[in-house]
Amino acid sequence: MLEPVIPLVLFAIVATTTPGIATTLSTASGAQFGFRRSVPLLVGSAAGLATVTGAAAAGLAGLLLAMPSLQLAMKVVGSLYLVWLAIKIGRSGPPNLDVTMARPNSFLGGAGIQWMNPKGWAMGLGAAASFAALASGPLQLALLLGATFGLAAAASLSLWCVAGMLLARLLKTEWQWRALNVVLALVLAASIIPMWRSA
Repeated sequence: MLEPVIPLVLFAIVATTTPGIATTLSTASGAQFGFRRSVPLLVGSAAGLATVTGAAAAGLAGLLLAMPSLQLAMKVVGSLYLVWLAIKIGRSGPPNLDVTMARPNSFLGGAGIQWMNPKGWAMGLGAAASFAALASGPLQLALLLGATFGLAAAASLSLWCVAGMLLARLLKTEWQWRALNVVLALVLAASIIPMWRSA
């Protein structure tokens, strides 16, 4: 009974585990704030990806493709937000000593990142095209993809957050923290580039 969805589950696991905007933010949040305080970001990002993939399967992606100005506006807003986050991360110091990144990202911040993330839309479109035969219609496909990608994202982002926490235990000096934060900020800023290559 579950055999037909195994390829979809594997696709979702691989797609959500590969480095990108959400994984970088989860790692940075884990290093700065620990797992418990990062939960709103993780849950928001997973819920955001679930709604993006569900919406892509239900047909919203067609609207974005038909309205290039809306797509451009999402890219501009998304890029500006990610640059702002990268600057905040890059200026951060060790946990509890930093005033520039005083609190972790929120549920809405995590969800919003996914709605402006071309990787999420590409995953949703690719999955909808590849696994449409698993559902009897767009609504059922949207629910299937949303649930699969939401759960896969929750698991993978949790792992990235724990990786950030492990890094936090290895870093002992302020310059090590600054180096990590600069690297994470640069990776986050670089993750904007693919968004504009597809323009």
